[in-house]
Amino acid sequence: MKMLVSMMALAATLTLAGEAVAQAEQTVVMSNMSYGKLPAGLKVGDTITWTNRDTVPHTVTARDHSFDLRVAPGRSTKMTLTKAGAFPFFCTYHTMMRGTLTVAPK
Repeated sequence: MKMLVSMMALAATLTLAGEAVAQAEQTVVMSNMSYGKLPAGLKVGDTITWTNRDTVPHTVTARDHSFDLRVAPGRSTKMTLTKAGAFPFFCTYHTMMRGTLTVAPK
C-alpha cells in the first residue's frame, strides 16, 4: 500500500511538473516597421511579450477582435494565450504589419 501511495505521489508530481513546463514565454520584437519572427509551437497558457523598438506606437490587433494590444515606443506588453486556433493580426496604424498566431490546445 505504501508503495502504491508513493507511486501516485510521484505521478502527481510529474503531472504538475509537466504542466509548468508546458507554459512557455515567448518574445516578439517590433522594429523597422515589422513584427519580428513569430514563435512556433504556441499553446494555450503560453505568454507572448510584444516589445516595440520603433520610435512610433504599434498595435497587435486580432482580426476577430479577440485581442487588441497597444505598445508604445520603447515599451513592452504581455499577453497570455487563452484559446486555440489561428489568429490573423495586424497593426492598426501600419496595415502592412501583419501576421498570424497559431495556438494549439494545452
